[in-house]
Amino acid sequence: MGDMPTDFWSGWIAVITLTSLAGLAWLVVSVYFSKDEPHESPVWDDNLSEGSNPAPMWWFWLLLSMMIFSVIYLMLYPGLGSFSGVMKWSQGGRLTQSVEAFHDEFGGSRRLIAEAAIATLQEDPKIMASAKRVYDRNCAVCHGYEAQGQASLFPNLRDDHWQWGGAPQQIEQSIRQGRNALMVGWSQVLGEDGVRDVADYVRTLGSGISDGHSGKAQYDQFCVACHGPGGGGNPALGAPSLVDEAWLYGNSDDALYETIANGRSGMMPAFENRLDDTQIRLLVALLTGDGFRTKNR
Repeated sequence: MGDMPTDFWSGWIAVITLTSLAGLAWLVVSVYFSKDEPHESPVWDDNLSEGSNPAPMWWFWLLLSMMIFSVIYLMLYPGLGSFSGVMKWSQGGRLTQSVEAFHDEFGGSRRLIAEAAIATLQEDPKIMASAKRVYDRNCAVCHGYEAQGQASLFPNLRDDHWQWGGAPQQIEQSIRQGRNALMVGWSQVLGEDGVRDVADYVRTLGSGISDGHSGKAQYDQFCVACHGPGGGGNPALGAPSLVDEAWLYGNSDDALYETIANGRSGMMPAFENRLDDTQIRLLVALLTGDGFRTKNR
């Protein structure tokens, strides 16, 4: 209640609240203590007549006590526009106190985690359990609770195939700043036959039988700048290797043709404004740990 856009609205809310309380008090008093005006009323069956009687007196005392409580509450706590109350209580203030108490109790240990070596963190089962909870809350929705990837859109995090590099520093950068991957479509440049030739050539990379292939010329002209002459990829550009078994969008003929013809795009959001240094450090330790990462899976 303390963050009103203008003093006008703050005063308007206070006026409405106080007027409502005063009107309710007048109504209750008038019902119970006003003098009944004598009037004639119809009578049925000799002794059944029409009339009005106030509610029991205990209702009056109940309503009165509730109104007194409301007045005291509005004096102590926010409720009258921007008036903060004698107690100066607010949800924001309560949250600030809770955060301060949290930092007082756990700030030291969290700083140690944020500054500790990755290998040291990976040796502590309790710390790794905390890291898994951070992962479950922030990463599992895309990569899955077992980090195996999902829907041919989100990569597997348990193998050694990392599009932007799998070193701890590179993983931390991915978490902090996010990643934006884009491969343009080549159908307008290569045509349908050219796309199929390049797709067939890509399948031969790393096999030693790619020389003389009809798609090599197009690959060398349009693809080598990102993926390299041998198809090894370039983590600095987010260009994946084309000579391993990891294919995010699939390696079927149709999937490979779709990738080359129409391109692919992917985005991982940045988490540096959502996670603090300790949480990011925990995630890096989890994702690079031997107990979590299965090589060449």
